[in-house]
Amino acid sequence: MAEGDEQVELKFRIFDATDIAHGTYSSSTTIGTLKQRVVAEWPQGKTISPKSAAEVKLIHAGKVLENSKTLADCRITLGDVPGGVITMHVVVQPPVTKNKTDNNQEDNQKMNSCSCTIL
Repeated sequence: MAEGDEQVELKFRIFDATDIAHGTYSSSTTIGTLKQRVVAEWPQGKTISPKSAAEVKLIHAGKVLENSKTLADCRITLGDVPGGVITMHVVVQPPVTKNKTDNNQEDNQKMNSCSCTIL
């Protein structure tokens, strides 16, 4: 741990108001590392569960946090709340897959052959 590194106590709240991965983290911890820990500690048997850290979004103070940023970069500090715990919200968002190819788009255009022109 680097000199002057602040410790921040965090917990992560998932969709059903369950708190997971409660612990103390260094202010130099990256958001990507936190996401990996959240995925590793995800409770079994939930209807929604991430397959990887890429599917997880962490939200603090209304902002989605970037993987490469540290807690210090995101200005996550305790401030004037002694012994306080910061809650981050966790959203699971599976990656969007492209099902349509260029050929499918051409076929759809042929099927929807409206010749209207909007000026």
